[in-house]
Amino acid sequence: MMNNLQLNTEGRLKHFLTIEGLSKGLLTEILDLAESFINPIDGRIKTFPLLRGKSIVNLFFENSTRTRTTFELAAKRLSADVLSMSIATSSTSKGESLLDTIRNLEAMYVDMFVVRHGISGAAHFIAEHVGPQVSVINAGDGQHAHPTQAMLDMFTIRRMKKDFSPLKVAIVGDILHSRVARSNIQALNTLGVAEVRVIAPKTLLPAQVETMGVSVSHNLADGLKDIDVIIMLRLQKERMTAALLPSENEYFKAFGLTPERLKLAKPDAIVMHPGPINRGVEIASSVADGEQSVILDQVSNGIAVRMAIMAMAMQWQGGA
Repeated sequence: MMNNLQLNTEGRLKHFLTIEGLSKGLLTEILDLAESFINPIDGRIKTFPLLRGKSIVNLFFENSTRTRTTFELAAKRLSADVLSMSIATSSTSKGESLLDTIRNLEAMYVDMFVVRHGISGAAHFIAEHVGPQVSVINAGDGQHAHPTQAMLDMFTIRRMKKDFSPLKVAIVGDILHSRVARSNIQALNTLGVAEVRVIAPKTLLPAQVETMGVSVSHNLADGLKDIDVIIMLRLQKERMTAALLPSENEYFKAFGLTPERLKLAKPDAIVMHPGPINRGVEIASSVADGEQSVILDQVSNGIAVRMAIMAMAMQWQGGA
């Protein structure tokens, strides 16, 4: 059902709500298109007229400066008109329903909504109710999915490692509550990596996590052996108050990525993080800023990848 909602009758991307159900070919097409937007000489992204005359609205019900900014820049690089709504001051805070807000914006001839919401399934709900001329991009919904983050992570990995098939990838931290982890696991398995390994305390792992297509380790030192790519997850501080973890210091001692622990992975392993980073909690500053870190590359790559997703989602209506 989700897959059918995301694709049009010709099998082309219409909405981008989740990685789940999308083919390896389609994910590869996103990566290839993103690559074409980057100047191979200086790495800069030029402006393209692909979405000229189209209107894109960023609806962010959760704060995320980096994600919202990269979506804005991506839309502007495609020559679209962009509006970013401040939800705290919008009519939704006065009691207007989510659908009322969507209907009013649709009446202004909006072509695409980029939605970030704290409730899982919010983007899917909007996609089910918008008119046939509108695309919806999920910029993160609850603990469910963050598909554009996953794709910029895949793009970063491919640029650094070239081929997915031999890679062993470790995802470290709060797997249980992480929409980034879920989307990354789906994308990595779809693209055919050799192994996805999750490393976390038992309290931060979903029940029957192995059914997601991963191997499990509760020990960071053991889990990092033979790893090519390390994806550190942000530890949300409310997990401490919920008694899922003893303290930030204890977590860092057991699961924080330090230079010494990084040496346990392959010598050319890369370190990733979706941000924002809690330095000294999930990762040491010397690692975050070190030679093996590609964290800032992830931020840069987010623009090209989000351009690709928006361009592809609007192809079906003749926008690109």
